Amino acid sequence: MKTAVCPDCGSDINVGSQPRVGKQVVCDSCGAELEVVWLDPIELDYPMMDIDDLEEYSDEDDER
Repeated sequence: MKTAVCPDCGSDINVGSQPRVGKQVVCDSCGAELEVVWLDPIELDYPMMDIDDLEEYSDEDDER
């Protein structure tokens, strides 16, 4: 199994034997929801918001 470092708490996270860019993982130590963004070396980052998420966020702001 391959591992990567959590950008939030620094713990090692198991990303499986054949990780791929975009794979979602959760840090067991801090609960951060992350995704694989680079393979050599394996790097994790916070996932990007979907367009639908951005539109929903924008609609909520308009109602205030």
